[in-house]
Amino acid sequence: MLELPVKISLAEGASPPYYASEHAAGADLYAHLDSPAKLNSHERRLIPTGVFMELPPGYEAQIRPRSGLAYQHGITVLNAPGTIDADYRGEVMVLVINTGDRPYVIKPGERIAQMVIQSALRARFAVEPSISETPRGSGGFGSTGT
Repeated sequence: MLELPVKISLAEGASPPYYASEHAAGADLYAHLDSPAKLNSHERRLIPTGVFMELPPGYEAQIRPRSGLAYQHGITVLNAPGTIDADYRGEVMVLVINTGDRPYVIKPGERIAQMVIQSALRARFAVEPSISETPRGSGGFGSTGT
């Protein structure tokens, strides 16, 4: 497994991101809360993690839902994947939403999301009068079958 050095700083009492298995692509992020946070059905909220990081240029962090929370309780990341740019130095926050029918209580220290570090290419956009044609053309949203 390739490793990339990433500097982090933690708020007092916060847990660092943690890879739960040897080949996990995503590191778990933990709720850094003083007290439990009730999330009503269809409510969204920013959950602090207490993690601050310095990504190397050319990389991004993607914040993704935890499959168990999504499946068992309908708790997911609203803007999945959320993107953290290499020049961001604020606290990593997770925008969660409760898509379930019942309230859910997020406990301090609970694993609430996972973070995947990816290389990020920047495009050099070239404005042209036209672009090439393909057999698919402009067909989208189910145009290739169900």
